[in-house]
Amino acid sequence: MINSMTGYGEADGESNSVSYAVEIKAVNNRYLKINIKLPEMVAFLEEDIDKLLRKNLSRGTINYVLRLKQVSTSTSFEIDETALRTIIEKLNQIRSSTDVGGTIDIGGLLNLPGIIRPMLPDEEVAEQIKDTVLGITQEAIEKLKQMRAAEGRFLEADLNNHCEAIKHGLEQIRSRSAAIVQEYAKRLKKRVDELLAEAKLRLDEETLAREVAVLADRSDISEEITRLDSHLERFAESCQANDKAGRRLEFIGQEMLREANTIASKAFDTEIIRHVVDIKCRIDRIKEQAQNLE
Repeated sequence: MINSMTGYGEADGESNSVSYAVEIKAVNNRYLKINIKLPEMVAFLEEDIDKLLRKNLSRGTINYVLRLKQVSTSTSFEIDETALRTIIEKLNQIRSSTDVGGTIDIGGLLNLPGIIRPMLPDEEVAEQIKDTVLGITQEAIEKLKQMRAAEGRFLEADLNNHCEAIKHGLEQIRSRSAAIVQEYAKRLKKRVDELLAEAKLRLDEETLAREVAVLADRSDISEEITRLDSHLERFAESCQANDKAGRRLEFIGQEMLREANTIASKAFDTEIIRHVVDIKCRIDRIKEQAQNLE
């Protein structure tokens, strides 16, 4: 079964009176790109989260967000009191040595870089936080994968419909190609006979046969039809054998389009060209859908 690249998963949990909420969104991308947003106090988990995401997901742009809820102010941050006192003393010195008046705004000083810092947990608490966050991350990933699988089933059904339509078109081309050379030979003989009738000349049958043989060789599309059939079989096998077959299916779609273009360039028949146009439209749709697959 194949999976879509788009999906969404969320989960939450609690550790040491702190609630954690994970949200994962996945959208299309030719490769795997991971964007992680973490609060400062759990920034040490970025590498572990990245490894977990890469272990479970192989393609797409993954946007991961971890939020903290119901965080006690006593455990969420600390104030660098030494730095704050130093700044206040400096400001008092400047005020006493100049004519500058006014009061010192403590709230404004707290916004200075480095004054308020996240409270870093000790080793034991950090390990508990890690277990909690990675656990709910895995839960969110599973929900994301379930959504991807559900959408993948709809995409696979659509791809199968296109493949069946291509097979039907190939059968029409195959049956039509068998009669083209004979029809061409009849038309050619009739046209030449009409042109030579007034001159009372007779067409050499060997010359006619040679001309027909040249056309038959130039317009022979049996190999292209066989290869396109083979690509359709490989496409179906890849859909069933691998849930991360997006890139492979893209490549097979390109090869299918190559064979269809060759058939169109060799064919001298409007009916075959019409079937090829329909097939190419189906292949383009397949290639677009393959870009949505993991």
